Amino acid sequence: MSKYLDTPIQYLKGIGPKRAELLQNLGIGRIEDLLYYFPKRYEDRSQLLPISKVRSGELQTIKGAVLAKGLRRSFRRRGFNIFELAVGDSTGKIFSVWFNQPYLKDYFKVGESVILYGKIEDYKGRLQMNSPEFEILSEEEPDSLSMGRITPVYSLTGGITQRYFRQLIKNCLEESVSQLEDFLPYNIRSKHNLLNSAQSLINIHFPENFKLREEAYKRLSFEEFFIFQLSILLRKLKQRERKGISHKTEGELVNSFIESLDFSLTQSQKKVLEEIRRDMASIYSMRRLLQGDVGCGKTVVATISAVIAIQGGYQVAFMVPTEILAFQHYENIKSQISKITHRVNVGLLTSSLNKKVKDKIYQQIEEGRVDLVIGTHTLLEEELRFKSLGLVIIDEQHKFGVSQRTLLPKKGINPDILIMTATPIPRTLAACIYGDLDISVITELPPQREPVETLWFDQAERDKAYELIFKIVKEEKQAYIVYPMIEESRDLDLKAARQMYEELRGGVFRYFNVSLIHGRLSSKEQEKIMSLFSQGKIQILVATTVLEVGLDIPNATVMVVEHAERFGLAQLHQLRGRVGRGKDKSYFIIISSNCGPEAMKRLEAITKFSDGFKISQEDLKIRGPGEFFGKRQSGLSELKIADPLKQMDLLKMARKEAIDLLRRDPKLKERSNLKVRQAIERRLQIFLGK
Repeated sequence: MSKYLDTPIQYLKGIGPKRAELLQNLGIGRIEDLLYYFPKRYEDRSQLLPISKVRSGELQTIKGAVLAKGLRRSFRRRGFNIFELAVGDSTGKIFSVWFNQPYLKDYFKVGESVILYGKIEDYKGRLQMNSPEFEILSEEEPDSLSMGRITPVYSLTGGITQRYFRQLIKNCLEESVSQLEDFLPYNIRSKHNLLNSAQSLINIHFPENFKLREEAYKRLSFEEFFIFQLSILLRKLKQRERKGISHKTEGELVNSFIESLDFSLTQSQKKVLEEIRRDMASIYSMRRLLQGDVGCGKTVVATISAVIAIQGGYQVAFMVPTEILAFQHYENIKSQISKITHRVNVGLLTSSLNKKVKDKIYQQIEEGRVDLVIGTHTLLEEELRFKSLGLVIIDEQHKFGVSQRTLLPKKGINPDILIMTATPIPRTLAACIYGDLDISVITELPPQREPVETLWFDQAERDKAYELIFKIVKEEKQAYIVYPMIEESRDLDLKAARQMYEELRGGVFRYFNVSLIHGRLSSKEQEKIMSLFSQGKIQILVATTVLEVGLDIPNATVMVVEHAERFGLAQLHQLRGRVGRGKDKSYFIIISSNCGPEAMKRLEAITKFSDGFKISQEDLKIRGPGEFFGKRQSGLSELKIADPLKQMDLLKMARKEAIDLLRRDPKLKERSNLKVRQAIERRLQIFLGK
């Protein structure tokens, strides 16, 4: 059966080399890829509404004949074409328009039947659809797959029509059904009332009714979650087989370090530290994810973990996403450790260092003369070798790809790994997505922190924001003014930031020391500016999103974010975390214009919520799990139909079944589980070993 599913698509009836190439653009190369290429939506064409019954403001599917067509130029916009189609049935007519798509005039012929799908609008007293999806029906060949039924609609590429693709799926199903073996164990299917594999595939593509379509959706979602969870849990079991370093977690060095801190750890930090100590003392390698909102004190917990490893004679690698953050951690941690001892050597390794300096640090690390090295992705370079790497810390893990995160630990013999994120998500979801990691959560902020007040102004109210900055900076506090720096318009964004910087320092803030920092400056220039800002010599810092992660300047108590509609929700929350880091009242001000519906939801969320978990939940709702987690980051690319957010109960159910199965058969070697094993290897393209 697995060999059949791996058959190249070009051997299927109705496909030649050319079409096989087009299908490759959709990620369809094998029979299984085609069977599991699901519709994006369905249209109920069993009872289409007559044109006279459609209403403005509704999404509708209609069928009619082309009455007339025409292409005209827009008088308002030069070089802009409008293609118009009049479609009618026995009850009335409707118009459709497409903008700047003149080639459509060759697609339609007067008299032929068409299906149109789109939003109905009332335009100057007539019904109209703007840029609807369309399908041309053949009169001489009535199509039972396209009409008189619940009809699947797929995301396709040029050269592949809906009618052709439906027929292709039908041919594939007819040929495959007798050869499909269900890999889901019968007891699981029976227990949860799930359709078998053949029934689910038939009813996801060509459902008899919407109830069966829902049952097919449930079954196929469950199997995706089940395979996904099994792969994560198998990885965790494999990691647990590897013996690592058993660290001595108590000692004079670590105790002195904790006592030397000029603040007390919160109860939540103490609890998390105890979980880390337990892992580090174990003979098995720690694999722990540390979640916590911005400003909750994750870095000090990570530093204590580093000191535990160092006191036992091991080295620590601390990887962060930006050079500014690496420099800040280096300065802060070196200063903290020097209070108790000068025997611990802290090093900094970033891409901006010249070759001579880099080579010297490489040599010191290889000889074991650097105990803790803080750096960016430069830590992954092949030339870097450690004498005895005992702990790897990765900050803001979502900034690094999965492959990058696995490279650093390979520089030691099963070192402990602590991964940190300031994007906290509900524990159940985290356990399912990051199931190969143990999870710790810091749930409270330091007691002296006052909540940051978030204010939202439109462009016309910008002066109010500047008045507040003026007032606060006069009180000897500092301020940030942040501009977007989006990749596609990087040069334009930078120009806008520079222009506003010149206007502000020569205008409303001419009595203050104003500076500009952005990603195009060299690392040395950035470090110099941030150093002057942290010393209070710069009062207002105009910046791009180089500020997004990790900076800690307690005297900065106000931040204004310009064009806030262009920032992501998590990004805005990270930026807000740069203020409110001291005991003084702090403000986060967003200024926006021309907000679309999604941007409006983001800005409403950032003003309504301050808790990182709630922010993450809203972000998940707005973006969806694939975008939120990064499909390539988390393995979610394998979820073609399942949605962890909308189907949390099903995900939990699949996880429980996966845990139970592996409890009985940890390596899936029993004969009854070989089909499950094959499905994991085939779907995820991984080899589970012998």
